[in-house]
Amino acid sequence: MCLVTALALTGCGASGTGSAADSKADAPVARGANEAGAGKAVPGAAGSDGSGGRRAAPTQVTANTIIRTASLTVVVKDVPKALDDARATAETAGGYIGDETTTRDGAGHERTHVVLRVPTERYDQVLADLEGTGKVVDRQAKAQDVTDQVVDVESRVKSQRASVARVRELMDKATKLSDVVTLEGELSSREADLEALLSRQASLKDRTSLATITLSLSETPVKKAEKKHEDPGFLDALSGGWTVLVTVVRWLALAIGAVLPFAAAVALIALVWLRLVRPRLPRRPSPAVAPGPYPTVAPGPSGGPAAAPAPSPVPASRPSPEGGEEH
Repeated sequence: MCLVTALALTGCGASGTGSAADSKADAPVARGANEAGAGKAVPGAAGSDGSGGRRAAPTQVTANTIIRTASLTVVVKDVPKALDDARATAETAGGYIGDETTTRDGAGHERTHVVLRVPTERYDQVLADLEGTGKVVDRQAKAQDVTDQVVDVESRVKSQRASVARVRELMDKATKLSDVVTLEGELSSREADLEALLSRQASLKDRTSLATITLSLSETPVKKAEKKHEDPGFLDALSGGWTVLVTVVRWLALAIGAVLPFAAAVALIALVWLRLVRPRLPRRPSPAVAPGPYPTVAPGPSGGPAAAPAPSPVPASRPSPEGGEEH
């Protein structure tokens, strides 16, 4: 039980930034603060001011806490020779050649991309020597200050190492199997965190101690004579019209292709309606014919239409005795 309690306290100590070495370093500070609080000023006490308060030490920016990178494009007459010179320059400065890629275009001109890693203190000199190999077309240089990251990782590494050491001490004192198993799991976890911190620290050290220069070398291309500006002629108009026609046809084809699936679906629905659905629908009865002003002609004895009845004779009018006409 005591070991488990100690393990919990160790975990709390591991989450902070304090360690055994940090405690020894802060002892003069604490003593100076106590004496200052009692009315005694301690001149030269690290991390204390006149009021006994603790102030943070300023972080110093050095060449080993800055990541330098550069990108350089140079046009040369002979790429292999310029590459050999760049390799010699990097090796003389104490660096080395990283990735290298060489290509050749259709005209036979070579182009090479190479990554150089050189010490930070020789960075400016190497960059100047590379610029002198030919005509500089493009140059980009960056400097990233990672002082805070370097200090933070160093502090975390110290704390994690002290935490791992404390867990190992507890394992030496453990007598129960359950305590040993718990401590082994905790030790594995803390050692993994320590390895990650050490890996990050090594990466920062590599990037700050060695500058990275990406060099692009290309041969001088053959310049073509510029064509004089001329007014457009018939062939130019014909070429432009053909281009417009091709563009219009292409867009029409795209529009038809976009509409075609929907048109096929609509045609299929119409075919189903006409062939299957519509014939099965009940038909409405035809309306009765209304009688007209003329009588219906009955068929005659021979099957033909019967003769229409002769009109009745109209009596002739005769004069009336009063002098009018009498019907």
